[in-house]
Amino acid sequence: MEPIAISSDGENFVYATSGKRFTPWGFNYDHDGQGRLLEDYWNEEWSTVEEDFAEMKGLGANVVRIHLQLGKFMAGPDQPRAASLAQLKRLLALAEQEELYLDLTGLGCYHKPDVPKWYDELDEAGRWKTQAAFWSAVAETCAASPAVFCYDLMNEPVVPGGSKPQPNWLGPGFGDKFFVQFITRDRGDRERADVALAWIKTLVPAIRAHDQQHLITVGLVPWSLDRPGLTSGFVPEKIAGPLDFIAVHIYPEKDKQAAALETLAGFAAVGKPVVIEEIFPLKCGPEQLSEFIDKSKPQADGWIGFYWGTTPAELQAGEQTIGKAITLSWLEMFQKKAEAIKE
Repeated sequence: MEPIAISSDGENFVYATSGKRFTPWGFNYDHDGQGRLLEDYWNEEWSTVEEDFAEMKGLGANVVRIHLQLGKFMAGPDQPRAASLAQLKRLLALAEQEELYLDLTGLGCYHKPDVPKWYDELDEAGRWKTQAAFWSAVAETCAASPAVFCYDLMNEPVVPGGSKPQPNWLGPGFGDKFFVQFITRDRGDRERADVALAWIKTLVPAIRAHDQQHLITVGLVPWSLDRPGLTSGFVPEKIAGPLDFIAVHIYPEKDKQAAALETLAGFAAVGKPVVIEEIFPLKCGPEQLSEFIDKSKPQADGWIGFYWGTTPAELQAGEQTIGKAITLSWLEMFQKKAEAIKE
């Protein structure tokens, strides 16, 4: 496998050795069909992970996004779990075997009961220090592998607005999972984008101390643009400096493609490659999602959807539900588009 790099003109991704263009087209492998996170089963059910990777490759993926949970990788504020790092190394070997590149997203606190009490009790400085220790350990483990596409510092981080301190580190849940996380609970009189940039500048050197090669990004909510209404504080043009590319999560709404494309254009305006790191027919049908992907090509350089371990054939079997039908239509569309997009 060739490592992935940014092209010399800074506009897209290339294979580092050949210089040939690389277009990320893949899946978030964030949980299985039962809602279990990867670390909940990757020890006892390793064969499931092997099967799922082979299935994702068979569907036409070249990238898999993995979501690493902080509590599973850190035993204390500065104490990584050796067993988890060893299993991550095993995952890298599997990715190399299947020729799948990994988007390694870190610092997850998706299942609230699994978040260590000691971690919740840290202040901002202590929390950032632990987050840097996490990334230092992960980067040291992964640096030598060509299968790393990127390190994504955190899924959907937010700097709180308003003057009141946040009571919790996690944002509102989505079902039983908490995908949004605050990087501070009290920004005081600091500008939100300044806090976001300071946080990024704390974590990037922790990675670069061990790995100067692989790309770094952060998974942004679509409401990160500096415009009226709800915002995350991670204003792309103000925080992009230390990042190699922009990753944004966009779920187009029915009959609102133009609005989604306008949002994408706001992220592309930074002038760095953009990956739509989460996309799925959650708020529109598969046909409209397919159209959006086609229309997004001038501004997007990659797309990552979802795979939860159930193949199209398995989705077609047994009792049919709306959820199964949506997932099936998504996977069929993904497979149909794969070759043309990756060319």
